[in-house]
Amino acid sequence: QVQLVESGGGLVQAGGSLRLSCAASGSIFSFLIMGWYRQAPGKQRELVATITSGGNTNYGDSVKGRFTISRDNARKMVDLQMNSLKPEDTAVYYCNARMVGLSNWGQGTQVTVSS
Repeated sequence: QVQLVESGGGLVQAGGSLRLSCAASGSIFSFLIMGWYRQAPGKQRELVATITSGGNTNYGDSVKGRFTISRDNARKMVDLQMNSLKPEDTAVYYCNARMVGLSNWGQGTQVTVSS
């Protein structure tokens, strides 16, 4: 099993930046595809970004060019740098770890962007 703990959410003004972090437990971190997803009130959970064990990244269309995902396999951490934040980025952000036969979620961290 992999346990995930997110941190770094909060309140920021439009145009500002936040950095989210996700700490993982377990010994298989380097094999996992790690990702960030978000869910706004009344909406479905959506992809923000994913990163493979080899560092290949994929981003949701709404965050391309503004957000950057990164990982540190030695520290078992995955970060999400969010720049040029918009009010529509307001959501609960969830860390996800997956591989064949496994998909674990963190508890989520709130990000609120004021206009």
